[in-house]
Amino acid sequence: MSQATEIRPPGRLPERPSRARRPESDGPCGAAPSPTHERRRRHFVEMLAVSTLGLVVWTILLGLTLPTDYRVHAWRTTWVGFDVLLLAALAATAVLAWHRHRAALMASMATAVLLVCDAWFDVSLDFGTPAIWASAALALFVELPIAALLLRRVYGLIQLKWPAAHPAIHQQTERAEP
Repeated sequence: MSQATEIRPPGRLPERPSRARRPESDGPCGAAPSPTHERRRRHFVEMLAVSTLGLVVWTILLGLTLPTDYRVHAWRTTWVGFDVLLLAALAATAVLAWHRHRAALMASMATAVLLVCDAWFDVSLDFGTPAIWASAALALFVELPIAALLLRRVYGLIQLKWPAAHPAIHQQTERAEP
């Protein structure tokens, strides 16, 4: 039996399978979640919602009360410490990815977040100084693209590992296609 190969224009990716929604199944292997699991999930989501609202209030309060200028006594320690943390995250991501370890997903996410934070602090703290141009260039051409690449790779790996549709639904969809 010969396999038909799809001919497509160069640079065009094959279409993804449809993402049918699972019917009332959030549990492992498509099983319905237990009441305990559902209660924990609901409490977790509620905690996140309350935390989000609290952070909105806290951010407004800080915006209204923080001084516009502040002298920092441990500036060097703060930045060197942050860069050491970023270095450790980058190294961990590289080593875990090299070994194809699933923890590379978490390391990649942490590294991406640290890169975005580094770009934000560099640009916002250099705003209004001549150093803004170097900070903006580093953010736009190095830190943010690497963070985006890491996040895109994590998203792609998650899509491979956990398909959106229940396997039985996916098989029914494949059979129904001409």
